[in-house]
Amino acid sequence: MRFGLTILPEHRWPEAAPMWRRAEDLGFDHAWTYDHLVWGGLQDSPWFGTTPTLTAAAMVTSTIRLGTFVTSPNYRHPVSFTRDLLALDDISGGRFICGIGAGGDIDSSILGGPPLSPTERFERLAEFTGLLDRLLTEDHVSHRGTHFSAVDARTRPGPVQQPRIPFVLAANGSRSLRLAVEYGAGWVTTGPKVETLDEWWAALLRLGGRLDEALVTAGRDSSTLERHLNLDSSPQFALSSVGAFEEMVGRAGELGFTDVITHWPRPDGPYAGDVRVLEKVASDVIPRFQTSQT
Repeated sequence: MRFGLTILPEHRWPEAAPMWRRAEDLGFDHAWTYDHLVWGGLQDSPWFGTTPTLTAAAMVTSTIRLGTFVTSPNYRHPVSFTRDLLALDDISGGRFICGIGAGGDIDSSILGGPPLSPTERFERLAEFTGLLDRLLTEDHVSHRGTHFSAVDARTRPGPVQQPRIPFVLAANGSRSLRLAVEYGAGWVTTGPKVETLDEWWAALLRLGGRLDEALVTAGRDSSTLERHLNLDSSPQFALSSVGAFEEMVGRAGELGFTDVITHWPRPDGPYAGDVRVLEKVASDVIPRFQTSQT
């Protein structure tokens, strides 16, 4: 099992820098931040840019992987975003992961975009992902689609990671699961919004089965796709206690997840918790699960 920690981009850098360094020191395999203009869960919170935050994080760490959790086409254009990705991949020494998902409508609406139906959001996601894949593997890219265009886009020098920066696709529906199988080095899910933990785990079991079906249909070996689970989208914050975290990680492993992601505890609101629990989990729980997989 690999472990990820999400640090929201709400802190001024003198406060945030030690958190990113600490994530690496605590032994986490990857660290993430949200990619939004405004996140619906903290619409009144201070909020800083994603790619500058990850660039700064790359400069104060050396081994931990860094990613967007997740980028969406709500306010990103694949051509301009490719330049940010190339820089992030280069500055981090090939440690960057690009999480990608359909997103909601808040970021788009801030820029005056119209509301989209779920089908339209998926179609935009598919076009975004396909074009981003081309931009990271080809040069002189031209494209004219429903949502995005590119005219002889140059993409030199290309990414450090080959054949390209890995994508981790957020998916719960059948079409987005197929997209994850087609383009993803990994799949990430939040699971559904439900009332109880038992309902959440049961739904994840069914969702994993649908992913297995998509892999078989595509003729792809299931071992080639990482499976990431956002533990904190459940009805329980994973770091509410050491015991809760340990139990959730164990259940995620039983369902075939290769990676789990939690959040740096906040003093209140979403992900409210105690940093001492995070530190205890890192010292006592994570090493046992990492060792058990070696």
